[in-house]
Formats: sequence, structure tokens, C-alpha cells
Amino acid sequence: MLLAAAGFAVTVYEAHPTVGGRTRRIELGDYRFDCGPTFFMMPYVLEEIFAATGRRLCDYAELKRLDPMYRLLIGQPNGDPVVINATQDIERMSRQLSAIEPSDGPAFERFIRDNRRKLEVMTPILRRPIRGLADFLSADMLRAGPALRPWQSLYDHLKGYFKHDGVRLAMSFQSKYLGMSPFECPELFSILPFIEYEYGVWHPIGGCNALTQAMADAATEMGTSIRCGEPVERILFQGNKACGVVVNGTEYRHDHVVVNADAAWALKNLIPDALRPRALKDATLDSKRYSCSTFMMYLGIEGEVDLPHHTIYTSRSYVENLKDIAERGTLSEDPSTYVCNPSRLDPTLAPAGHSALYVLVPTPNDKPGHCKVDWEQSKAELRERTLKQLESVFGITDIRSRIRAEHLVTPADWKSERIAHGATFNLAHNLGQMLHRRPQHRLQGFDNLWLVGGGTHPGSGLPVIFLSSEITTNLMCAEAGVPSPL
Repeated sequence: MLLAAAGFAVTVYEAHPTVGGRTRRIELGDYRFDCGPTFFMMPYVLEEIFAATGRRLCDYAELKRLDPMYRLLIGQPNGDPVVINATQDIERMSRQLSAIEPSDGPAFERFIRDNRRKLEVMTPILRRPIRGLADFLSADMLRAGPALRPWQSLYDHLKGYFKHDGVRLAMSFQSKYLGMSPFECPELFSILPFIEYEYGVWHPIGGCNALTQAMADAATEMGTSIRCGEPVERILFQGNKACGVVVNGTEYRHDHVVVNADAAWALKNLIPDALRPRALKDATLDSKRYSCSTFMMYLGIEGEVDLPHHTIYTSRSYVENLKDIAERGTLSEDPSTYVCNPSRLDPTLAPAGHSALYVLVPTPNDKPGHCKVDWEQSKAELRERTLKQLESVFGITDIRSRIRAEHLVTPADWKSERIAHGATFNLAHNLGQMLHRRPQHRLQGFDNLWLVGGGTHPGSGLPVIFLSSEITTNLMCAEAGVPSPL
């Protein structure tokens, strides 16, 4: 959209039969599901992209604000989970937390105030490339410095606010959006829960995939050619200058190549090894840390399901569950699980009187030497374990007898979709792989070759992926000598 608005002639080569990638639609008969993202936050970022093209997001998609934003079931070693219905009503949220631990309600209000300032000083960094020392010495970076404690994990940071362990988890489970543990995730990501409470959690009618379809519609109106079912096999080069792509054995010449595939997979498979600098060689890429993966169940259910739009359960043995995922490469007996039940709000997703359930279980990624799971053999066990959780933890009765459509996805399936190691949230966001240490928007060592998406700065998640598109657009326009539409 942005490049077309800047005057570039744009062709999109999409591997799947439909647009969206991990944000595409899955259809099972009359049931419709988001493939990946189901939370939509910071809609103002996408609104400004539409505005930059002379359009309005509201003319292409309908957004519904959620209240509660989600329900949290914080598992306890003994006893029932702690239940928190997260809401943007700060006073009501504070009262809920005070009922759990008297001091944690006032602490929540302080947390919100502190992170409002933190996001304010972080925003310029999220909106520009971070390429090296010069960018670190910028005025914006120096202004943000006092608000950051890079030596501190998110969970340890929250100890300075909240006494109750369950409340800390309620303000740190969002690290899973990055595929990380709150015990390792840098504390700067405390802005993630703040963004939810400040700007809300939204549901686009039709699912998050409706947003990518809306963007495709707008781009097509501006003359962009979107070619679905045409996976790129390799990038063409003249020396170190990208000059086109090969699709289904045919060469297509282009002045610039922008890569929006999974970053690590694309670097290893689309660019000849001989051209890549050491930082982008296979061995270097494989030595990096990757996010977790996910086991998915997409279920068409007869009858309604009495759950909010989003429900997140954190394991009774949360620390051990995280170790199973990140260190041991094994499955947990009581994993954390997320259920999206959007058809209560959105009748476009299931037939009348039916439900379209999206179930996600974080798992180890499929990286060799790390993963101890044979996914094909374990698929049936995972399915049964998850169905038991849906009954016993989420309270969905008679679920097996009500299933009318079903699709399962394991990390091996994600890997087969050209996602490196099946790591659905890209490269991990530890300190050694953030900012300038992620692959650059203008890919190092090459001319006219660009990167966009969760594999580059600022990172994973739809809002910051949209921000990465703004950064890449500005850089391309500057190099081409044309005004950016932003």
C-alpha cells in the first residue's frame, strides 16, 4: 500500500492461494478461522497507513472494541485458578486486583502511569531503523535510556510493582506474543500490557484476516498486482544487487525486492550462500535463538460456548511449563492454553447456533537438537490432552460430541509453511537479537534488497509489523529519491 502510494509499481508474490500469510483465513465448511493472530491492538497504526494512501480503514474493515479484553485463568499449584477479567476501565481493574492483593490495585495505576511515559519515549525508536552506534547516540535513544533497564527481565521488573504472583503473570503473559518467557523477556516489553489497557483489544469483523484482505483490496485499487499461489523460489542478483525473483521456474525482473517471508527461512533459502555475509550464513542463523511454536486446534462446534472472546489459562506449573518449551524441548502435562471464541460477537464465522473455536497451546519449536517431540506421533496425545483441558479448565461441556469440523496444526506443519524451525513468532526477542542485532530493513551486504515483517526491527506482532513497513518504506523512498507518503 505505502509503496504504491509513493508511486512504485508493485507486484506481490504470495505463496498461499489467498493473501495474509500467518494472518490468512482458514475455512472448514461453514466455519471460518484466523490462521494466526487473533488480538488486534493499536489500530491507529493501521489507520495512519490507510490515511497515507488517501483512504480510511473504517471504509474497508469494521472493528469492535472488546470488554472484557480477555479473561485470565491464572493456574494455582493448589486450588482453582485466579480469575481476572481484564478491562480498560482502570478503576474497575484496580478494584479486581486489590481484591486479590490489597496493594496491587494502586500498584496497577502506578504501572499504567509509568508505562504511558515509557511508551512515549520508546515510540520514536519503534518508528525508525536502528542500524548501529550512530542510531544509539540519537537524541531519541538518549531520552529513552532512563526509562529502560536492559539488565532486568520483565518478571523481575514487575516485582517492583506487584506482590501477588498471579497479578505479575497477568501483566507479563503478553511476552508470549513474542514467543518468549517473562523470565527472559526484557523489561522494556512492559509496554505490551500497557498498550492493551491504553488502546484496547479489538476484533475486526471476519477476524484479523479481514485486515490483510482489506489491505489487499486497497493495494489492488492503487494498481498493485497480487499473485497468489506463486511462491518465490529464489532471488535474482547482479553481483550483490537484487534484480528480481524466480517463481515457478520463471524469472521476473524488478528494480527492488522486498522480502516479507519468514526472515530466517528466506535468508537461508532465497539468497545464495556465496553472496551472504557471515552474519547471514546458515550456521550463524541456526545459532540464533528462536521463539516458541504452537499446537493449534481449529474447531467447528455445534451449539454456543460460554466463554468470553479471549480466554488465557496459565499453567499451574507455569515455570516448569516454560522450561519444557524453551529449555527441555518437551511437552507439559498441564500446558498454558489460549482459546478464542469470536463467533459470539461475529456471526460471519460460524452458522447460527454454532461456534468457531480457535485453540492455541505454546510448544517447543522444531529446531534440531532442541525439540524432543515427534509431532506426528504426539498429535493424537496433544489433541486428547487439550480437549480434556477445554472441559476441565475452560468448562466447555460435551465438546467431543459437538465437534463438526476440525483442523490440527503442529510445529512440523508450521515448518512446512517455510517458517524456520516452525518458530511461529520468528527470532526470539532477547537482548542479543533486538534493535540493530535483528536483520536490517535494508539487508546488510546487498543493494535494492529489503526486509519487512516480524524478523526485523521492531519485531513480532501485527502493530509493530505495520511499523516495520513504515520504516522500510521511508528508507526505500529516500534511496529512490521520491517523497514518502507517510
